[in-house]
Amino acid sequence: MDVWSYWSRIFCRRVLFLFCVFQEYLSSMLDCPPTCSCSLTEIYCNKSDTGKFFPVVALQDTGSSGNSSVDIAELFNNISSIHIENWTGLQTLRDVDMELYTGLQRLIIINCSLHSIQARAFSQNPHLRYINLSKNPLTTLSWQLFQNLQLSELRLDGVVFDCGCDVRWIQLWQQRGEAGLHTQMLFCRNGAFKIRLQNMYITLCDVPEINVSHNSNLMMIEGDNVTVSCNGSGAPLPEVDWTVAGLHSINTHLSNVYWPNIHSINLTLVNVSRDDNGFLLTCIAENLVGMTNASIQLAVQFPPVILKLSEPERRHDTCIEFTVRGYPYPTLRWYHQQREILQSEYIRTEMDFYRDYLEGCLTLLNPTHYDNGNYTLQASNSLGTVTKTVYGHFLTAPPFDPDPDGSPVPSDNAIRPEEETFGVSIAVGLAGFTSVLLIVLFILINKYGRRNKFGLKGPVAVISGEEDSASPLHHVNHGIITPCTLNGEADEVVIGMTHIPVIQKPQYFRHGHDCNTPTTYIQHIKRRDILLKRELGEGAFGKVFLAECYNLIPTKDTMLVAVKTLKPTACPFGSQSLKDPNLSARKDFQREAELLTNLQHDHIVKFYGVCVDGDPLIMVFEYMKHGDLNKFLRVHGPDAMILVDGHPVQTDGELGLSQMLHIATQISAGIVYLASQHFVHRDLATRNCLVGNGLLVKIGDFGMSRDIYSTDYYRVGGHTMLPIRWMPPESIMYRKFTTESDVWSFGVILWEIFTYGKQPWFQLANNEVIECLVQGQVLDRPRVCPKEVYDLMLGCWQREPQQRLNIKEIQKVLYTMGKDTPVYLDILG
Repeated sequence: MDVWSYWSRIFCRRVLFLFCVFQEYLSSMLDCPPTCSCSLTEIYCNKSDTGKFFPVVALQDTGSSGNSSVDIAELFNNISSIHIENWTGLQTLRDVDMELYTGLQRLIIINCSLHSIQARAFSQNPHLRYINLSKNPLTTLSWQLFQNLQLSELRLDGVVFDCGCDVRWIQLWQQRGEAGLHTQMLFCRNGAFKIRLQNMYITLCDVPEINVSHNSNLMMIEGDNVTVSCNGSGAPLPEVDWTVAGLHSINTHLSNVYWPNIHSINLTLVNVSRDDNGFLLTCIAENLVGMTNASIQLAVQFPPVILKLSEPERRHDTCIEFTVRGYPYPTLRWYHQQREILQSEYIRTEMDFYRDYLEGCLTLLNPTHYDNGNYTLQASNSLGTVTKTVYGHFLTAPPFDPDPDGSPVPSDNAIRPEEETFGVSIAVGLAGFTSVLLIVLFILINKYGRRNKFGLKGPVAVISGEEDSASPLHHVNHGIITPCTLNGEADEVVIGMTHIPVIQKPQYFRHGHDCNTPTTYIQHIKRRDILLKRELGEGAFGKVFLAECYNLIPTKDTMLVAVKTLKPTACPFGSQSLKDPNLSARKDFQREAELLTNLQHDHIVKFYGVCVDGDPLIMVFEYMKHGDLNKFLRVHGPDAMILVDGHPVQTDGELGLSQMLHIATQISAGIVYLASQHFVHRDLATRNCLVGNGLLVKIGDFGMSRDIYSTDYYRVGGHTMLPIRWMPPESIMYRKFTTESDVWSFGVILWEIFTYGKQPWFQLANNEVIECLVQGQVLDRPRVCPKEVYDLMLGCWQREPQQRLNIKEIQKVLYTMGKDTPVYLDILG
């Protein structure tokens, strides 16, 4: 009982003491201090005061009920500026004085009696940008007070420090011009003398040096033990340590000091975890003068694991979603019913990399009942292989429909025993009737069909050599010969002596092939007919040149074109070498040529054909004289300057409202066409639109934008480049691209047009842009943009894709808005 009574008395005394200490605080919170003026955002105290406590905001009665409902934390957070002057009682600035003002940006304490500042005084004030401590009796000041602040200015006028190593950092900041200190005349006291701080000379007092035992990357295998060392040297002797916050692996620290000036610390990681792959280990050395750091990035290798393999889900196409983790990045293979799937435009893998994760879809275009079955994903790297299977059901098979192997596939409904005899009788009867019918048809065809053997109407059947030759049958369509086979193999487009395969949907071949349907034809252009003139740029495939092309169209002997080349290091078409690192690039080149051949529209850049006889491979496009739209907008903005004889001259070709609407209407027409072809662009932006004569605008992408406009793209996982400033939230978060996501991008294009080519969210970093978009923020209305156009932008930027405006509606509105005012083209003169 005696012990209990003793501690009870101690507790009561402490409560009374704290009550007395804070009584003055509580009373001061009732009103603004008498020597200050207070507002919701500022405390201004410029009259003499002997108060010892830091000023606080008064709490006002906010309603007739008499209840003070003010959120104290929010009230203090709103204070952005504090000015204190001539407060002789304020001697120490403590962390408790400052911790409530979390939104503070400016702090001025001048001509007071301030002689010390606690070490963590500004730890809760991350937004502080301006600090003025002039005319205070400070004798020393630590750089660590400001290490987590982004100071634009630190004023220390009239402060006389004690000369010593403690203020050496201020001298270094002056020399480097940091925080505006280089503009101030600062002094320190050396015994009885006052000297300029920049003339202070002190030996054995400098920023520490640091070195680590490994290079920037440390490779290891999961489960390994590894030790890394860090040596900090300098005078004064630095404190050295590894920052391991967030590290998952077990770790131990061993510190050694080698006098007089070396501090070494060894960090041992035990049973390294895969969760630490990509972790940045940072070693910090700091002393009175400053801080130095060095980093090592951990690369933890581990066998692959399939974290997610979902059942097929219907999106724009059908998706089997997967998430795989492994490092080195695993190679993925897909199997359907134990047979490997060969990628094509109808079934393909789409994925993105994030750290050591691979996330994506096996995408199937309009799957049928033939695609039902088990889908197995195999992921493998140098450390192992893993598989996982999911069943995909797309359509119910019709009764007794032959499967791809020719055997009958019964329907899912089982035959009941009592109906078995009756069912067999019906089946036998139908089989007999079908046999008789086939025999009759065969006789009729043989009797009447042969007479028309060489008199077929429509496409002409051509047989090479003898009538009974076994040569394959070809179509002749407007003089173009395309092969047609009756098996499930890939067709080939014949271009001169080169065979470029065109992969068709596999099930189209399973029940015979319609030879009256022309295959995709890619025009072949001879290399001798292409004369390169100058380089326009370099992109993902290779380079893009301005060229003259002969014999391209019958009406012109020669014309200017843009040619896009594939880097000549890849192997020729037909090679199946999987070791060729450029094979995928050539397949992309080939796939793009096939796609562009089928995209023909007034507002899509015209594709003429390819040249494949030798390296480099070439695609030929129409030449758009004025280049990409983004550059065009910048040149024709209100502040655009051009160089004439080396001198900047103001341009007089500013775009007007009618011209901007004309540009937007043309782009929307191109997007309407792409949507009608079920084509999602994924990278719509002004940089990917081209401008020709007469303000003609077309959608096109030579693959250069990711290099020329690299700041417009956000690199994910070191590989994928995403135009996140043009992407809707669902594309950023789930990699979901649809026609509706193109509509969102078109809204950003409108914003680009009416800002004369500014980068969206130009004031923010990429990660800040992602945060804004996910939170639902949108771009502000441009200064010259009419409200009606901005309403269209907002309609494109609805968070839910189904709530966004239809691109056809957008085109109609833009056309209506622009047709009342003629488009003047004098700026292109």
